[in-house]
Amino acid sequence: MATNGDIVVKITNKSFVKPSKKLGKRECQLVTFDLPYLAFYYNQKLMFYKGSGNFEEMVEKLKEGLGVTLEEFYQLAGKLAKDEEGVFKVEYDDDMNGVEVSEAVADGVSLDDLTVEAGTSMLKEFIPYNLVLNLEGLHRPLLAIQLTKLKDGLALGCAFNHAILDGTATWHFMSSWAQICSGATNISIQPFLDRTKARSTRVKLDLSLPPDPHSTSNGTDESNHKDSAPPAPSPPPIMRERVFKFTESAIDKIKSTVNADGSNSKPFTTFQSLAVHIWRHVTHARDLKPTDYTVFTVFIDCRKRVDPPMPDSYFGNLIQAIFTVTAAGLLASNPPEFGASMIQKTIEAHNAAAIEGRNVEWESSPKVFQYKDAGINCVAVGSSPRFKVYDVDFGWGKPEGVRSGSNNRFDGMVYLYPGKNGGKSIDVEISLGADAMEKLENDKEFLMEEA
Repeated sequence: MATNGDIVVKITNKSFVKPSKKLGKRECQLVTFDLPYLAFYYNQKLMFYKGSGNFEEMVEKLKEGLGVTLEEFYQLAGKLAKDEEGVFKVEYDDDMNGVEVSEAVADGVSLDDLTVEAGTSMLKEFIPYNLVLNLEGLHRPLLAIQLTKLKDGLALGCAFNHAILDGTATWHFMSSWAQICSGATNISIQPFLDRTKARSTRVKLDLSLPPDPHSTSNGTDESNHKDSAPPAPSPPPIMRERVFKFTESAIDKIKSTVNADGSNSKPFTTFQSLAVHIWRHVTHARDLKPTDYTVFTVFIDCRKRVDPPMPDSYFGNLIQAIFTVTAAGLLASNPPEFGASMIQKTIEAHNAAAIEGRNVEWESSPKVFQYKDAGINCVAVGSSPRFKVYDVDFGWGKPEGVRSGSNNRFDGMVYLYPGKNGGKSIDVEISLGADAMEKLENDKEFLMEEA
């Protein structure tokens, strides 16, 4: 039983779901795009649904649909492993446990409690695998799900092993699962599972599971494992979290403001405009010295940037972090197009040659990232408003809210989601130190209250 203040979340059942049919033994090596994320934590997503229907029937429908969906996305039902040369791989066999599914009850919690804009620590009680490293996928399921009965609906919390998939692949899986639960007999877009088509270099990593002080957090005891590694990253300091909801009109005004000068040869996109808006105002809220460096980091999708290009359905990680650096004083004293132009140039420069160069450099001296390696005084953007998260309908309506979990959060981490109301609206989920967050909350120019 998990408690948080007056909130009680009681786990009532735990089971495992495998693909609905026998698949035999399958395996695929992890590639250069995957390996750096082994020391991240599991990637957590939380969705809230209205529902007055029978909770047990909803659970059975979700589990049945999950089994069918895993026939194609079977890697999520597998485990991490190493081959005889020490190269990491994801493997599946019919005798593996599959996906972990926990059922829970939180009778005292309503949807309104969970969809508030201010971040709340209670959210982590609705998502499994808090502070569990991706490397633990050697001994744990690669996907864990928690289905929680609320006073007026259902909370669906998922923890995905980030070493085997990125955001694009995550939401491809979620939309496919929803399709099956809504009556489809097959998923509409099959996952492209051969990640070696994007990169085939075999990289041996001398990494194994560290002794984990958090091994009791929704997982099995790992204390008898003989492997050892550098210690797991320390939990991040306590941050404040908040969702800032930008309407379509606010987004249009931000974009038109950044493009007002007209001197840039190529107009700034919605993302570039919103990115510099966030970067500048967060930097201001931090009260940095003019000479302090600040970094804007974005995890960019490389599917159409690699040569040859990969399909959108590529299942795995096909992202790289790219960095834009300047002094806080320059960012503040220049008009917004100054920062937007730097972001635009960094994004456009990350072509197939740049991706290849980054891979070759990493393969020659592999470094496993920690979630906080995003840069000094950073604003780091993950997720994307292009992900159709509000189209994930399992048969009882679209979600009332979508949030990220507490894993992989640090000062300056930003998740972007489309707004629930559609159009060009965007939700900006930010983690910041308490003082900076208070200033940002009172920054009327950032909030676009006049828009």
